[in-house]
Amino acid sequence: MTYLWPKLSLMGRKLLYLFLLLSFTTQSQIGQGDYFSEAIGKNIRKYTKNSQKAYAEHDFERAELLFDSLINNVINGSYLDNFKVRKLSGRKIELYKFEKPIFLMTYASWCTPGVGEIPALNEVAEKYYKDIEFVILFWDTKQSVRKSSREYSNKINIVYVDEKENKNDHIVQIMKHSLGFPTSFFIDENKRIVDVRRGVLHPYNEKYEISFELNHNSFLNGISLLKNLGEDDKEHLASKQNP
Repeated sequence: MTYLWPKLSLMGRKLLYLFLLLSFTTQSQIGQGDYFSEAIGKNIRKYTKNSQKAYAEHDFERAELLFDSLINNVINGSYLDNFKVRKLSGRKIELYKFEKPIFLMTYASWCTPGVGEIPALNEVAEKYYKDIEFVILFWDTKQSVRKSSREYSNKINIVYVDEKENKNDHIVQIMKHSLGFPTSFFIDENKRIVDVRRGVLHPYNEKYEISFELNHNSFLNGISLLKNLGEDDKEHLASKQNP
């Protein structure tokens, strides 16, 4: 066997090393995470079966643990699929058109948000919209979405998918039916999913102040994964985590 390495010049060795490094890096990036639809498609049947059993047995703690395990071990690190959505104008755009990190919340018009949820999200979006794309994705018709969108800040992008138009789009079906809604996805600028969280749970008749505070803290905690928060928000979160 002939070894070429000793015969290479210093520059040649550097170029070869750089080539090998770039090849390894590219392969690692490809292998580190599937697309969301691929990652969850491999695991969703088992998760659904076990989750439904836990809820049927009123074992809510186990159901929550199953959800957390799915997120942490399967979904986090996967990449958001690119698919088309509609703006309220009716124009179609691709999700990858959003170039900044994305806070993506999936919703339906028939879901009833907590009394403080939308005001809390509006306040956070007004403060951080320059650095993060805030996107609410409704699974609904244009008419229903237009009515629901009136409460949201104009710093929030309202888009929708009418599933009647997407009967053959398996990505839409998987994203809509796998995790339920409302569900929040925190996505970095490379479209890698950093975390996924369910909406804040509290009694339907919870006071506005409590609902606002719970949702506000949840949103801040999530976007802190995408951007460094302002000092006032950092101190606020720290005071809630360490009272």
